Amino acid sequence: MQTRSSVASQSYAPLYFLASLGAGGLSVTFFMFLMFWVPHPGRPVPIFSDIMSAFQTGSFAMQTAIVIAVVGIAGFTILNLKSLIWNLKEFSAFKKSEGYAKFAKSNAASTQLAMPLALAMTVNALFIVGLVFVPGLWGIIEYLFPIALVVFALIAGLALRMIGSFIGNVIADGSFDETANGSFAQALPGFALAMTAVGMSAPAAMSMVKTTVATSLVMSTIIGVIAAIYATLAIFAGILGMIRHGAAREVAPTLMITVPLMTVLGIMMLRQNHGLHTLFDVHGAPAETMMLTAKLLGVQFAFLGLGLAVLKIQGYWNDFVIGEKTSVGSYALVCPFVALSVMGHFFINKGLVAADVITKFGTAYWAFTAVAIAMQLIAIAMVFRLNRQHFSAAPVNAVPAE
Repeated sequence: MQTRSSVASQSYAPLYFLASLGAGGLSVTFFMFLMFWVPHPGRPVPIFSDIMSAFQTGSFAMQTAIVIAVVGIAGFTILNLKSLIWNLKEFSAFKKSEGYAKFAKSNAASTQLAMPLALAMTVNALFIVGLVFVPGLWGIIEYLFPIALVVFALIAGLALRMIGSFIGNVIADGSFDETANGSFAQALPGFALAMTAVGMSAPAAMSMVKTTVATSLVMSTIIGVIAAIYATLAIFAGILGMIRHGAAREVAPTLMITVPLMTVLGIMMLRQNHGLHTLFDVHGAPAETMMLTAKLLGVQFAFLGLGLAVLKIQGYWNDFVIGEKTSVGSYALVCPFVALSVMGHFFINKGLVAADVITKFGTAYWAFTAVAIAMQLIAIAMVFRLNRQHFSAAPVNAVPAE
């Protein structure tokens, strides 16, 4: 359709929560600079005082990296919040519209899980903002961990309730259209749960209170397992749908949803391993972390290749990214590149460097890191491009969300 108002406003769909998710994920990619380049002795993560110390005593390169990281974290967190607030308002109005009843009985009803997914991402992003910008936060951090666990539990509860509603209203009711399931869009609920699980695992990596760590370990494990089971079943169903009926073009980017799913679940496991090592005397060798992250990257590359091949064959890039057509599903393209960037930093620093395969800040280190940064830059370019397409007032050709 031709319109002079923004596409997002004229044809709202819950998948627009992925715009908020992508911005929040990019704030995490900038935190990786601080996480692995700024010294933070005695702490699992850098905090305000570590960053200030590194800036005051570090080289020009260190100072430049810190400035870029801080500006990136602040800028994309603001964009994340702005997009989240807009989506919550639009979603509330959407639920009161005449078309919502039909939507709630269709395959697309599962896309509502993009809302708790974005909420969990925002909580994670705000936690990073607290570490980076709030002096003295670490002194009260143990009091904040139980609050964070409650918040993530509430988001997980919301996600589970929405999943239950979808199963009852669409699958059990017989309204699910198998012929329109040629994608991995139905794995979105699993992704939402995984995002809450990784948030729940943060205290396991940072707390020194055994009860807090144990609670974090158990809660994140339960939700993480549910997320993995749901996503696996949805992905297999999507593969069968594609074999029988072909790939659904407008949501074809969801074929790469496994990429961010592996990063989120991988970070959850790394955080859990840290908690088990610190307070439960369960020790793992750095080489084991290297192998774990390598396996996760293997899964990611496999599904990235699948998704890119389908998108190329269908001409998706030319129509919906480079061209003038728009599809809300294109926001799912941001997540894989964000996820590869983040997982790349963990593979390099917690895997290769920790296992003494390469030297930190050596030639090989920067060669590998350049790839992670390249993924980050692609995601940044895509966010700006898609936001201009979907939220500008210029006339565009919009494709309705399915």
